[in-house]
Amino acid sequence: HYYITNNLSMSAAVITPATEEPIRNELAELQLDNGEDDKTPQLEAPVAKKNKKKKKKKKPAGEQQEEGISETVAPDAEKTGESGVAANGVEAMNGEGGENQPGEGPTKKKKKKKKKNNANNANAKPVQTDPPTIAIGDLFPDANFPEGEICQYTDNNLWRTTSQEMKMKDYAFEEALRDARQAAEAHRTVRKYVQSWIKPGLTMTEICEKLEDCSRRMIKENGLEAGLAFPTGCSINHCAAHYTPNPGDKTVLMYDDVCKVDFGTHINGRIIDCAWTVHFNPKFDPLVNAAKAATNMGIKCAGIDARLNEIGEAIQEVMESYEVELDGKNYQVKCIRNLNGHSIEPYKIHAGKTVPIIKGGEAIKMEEGEFYAIETFGSTGKGLVHDDVDCSHYMKNFDIGHVPIRINRAKGLLNTINRQFGTLAFCKRWLERAGETKYLLALKHLCDLGIVNDYPPLVDQKGCYTAQMEHTIVLRPTCKEVISRGDDY
Repeated sequence: HYYITNNLSMSAAVITPATEEPIRNELAELQLDNGEDDKTPQLEAPVAKKNKKKKKKKKPAGEQQEEGISETVAPDAEKTGESGVAANGVEAMNGEGGENQPGEGPTKKKKKKKKKNNANNANAKPVQTDPPTIAIGDLFPDANFPEGEICQYTDNNLWRTTSQEMKMKDYAFEEALRDARQAAEAHRTVRKYVQSWIKPGLTMTEICEKLEDCSRRMIKENGLEAGLAFPTGCSINHCAAHYTPNPGDKTVLMYDDVCKVDFGTHINGRIIDCAWTVHFNPKFDPLVNAAKAATNMGIKCAGIDARLNEIGEAIQEVMESYEVELDGKNYQVKCIRNLNGHSIEPYKIHAGKTVPIIKGGEAIKMEEGEFYAIETFGSTGKGLVHDDVDCSHYMKNFDIGHVPIRINRAKGLLNTINRQFGTLAFCKRWLERAGETKYLLALKHLCDLGIVNDYPPLVDQKGCYTAQMEHTIVLRPTCKEVISRGDDY
């Protein structure tokens, strides 16, 4: 029996020898019309399609669309006898949009990779540039700023390290610590940068302005909320403190100079006061080492309930154990007895308590929660400083009340001081940076009224050399933190 299903409206029929020959002729004509050379029955075509469907399940998902195109084209090709041309057409389509040519598939994969990279970059911690340009607040977006050097309490204060009550107090103190640590990290970054390029031949104005510009970037200066705590001190040789170049100063740093670099930063009034001594001639090493060792001794002795006069006695003993040879003559390093360390409060650089660097003084105790600037000065001269001329440092009186001012120019200058500096120190260069001109008489009038205090340079005997080292510490309830400590000193 033969079953005829090729587009014929016929049902199954029984073939007899009489009718066999006409049917064979009809089938031959149909095969010729379809362009088939072989006599393979068309009943095998559905079997081939089933095999293709089985293979289709094994192919990757990315090729399913192309397989669908080939399956829809292939039946027509079989009917029309142009299967080879149709297959070539599909191959041409694959060549234009397939995996081997730049198409949608590879592009989507690249976009996914870029998204992953962007996500990784967003989560990555920023890295400081060289020279530093990224503000410290941006480097630590979680506000988890590095701690300073932690010193555990001993003796009578040892119990504080494990007391739960003290730990709760320490936790409540965290906000003030966070501001101070941010300012300290900015100070460390700036001084590391300055140490990389400071050298003989630079003018003091160049050094100070370059340092201050970097400080403003690191601290992200914002009015009285964040900025510089006081002008950059760069006192040279016999000048021990409070010198910064005024406008027009052409002083140049020389190889045989001993320069004290003293600058401060603050966040919300939490001041970091920290200084070190720059020298290039190794003959001054003992002088600088004496100041460094004496400051470290002061930090070691400081603590809750420590008496200030005892700290001064320990500092003097270390400082005066050093000698320095200059031009064939030995000099004992002396403490500058009328310069001291001091306590620090928000927006108040000198808060009332002084930390002497010689034996004697008041037996006042340090207290919990206080900030101190522990600083020492060594000298090859008399060990006593006095005021010099050409003042550069000024600061508004912290405790001054209302004072009537009759000169309009002085009123305008005071408004600028209140807006730009508040009760923080400033200098003439900063007044000009704020836009002030012809301000000298107005500034003198404010000083005469006691609204603004002047702080002239402090000098020892001319021809001698002085060195300074300074750190800011905080007496936390559970420990002592040298908050400005760094890898350099």
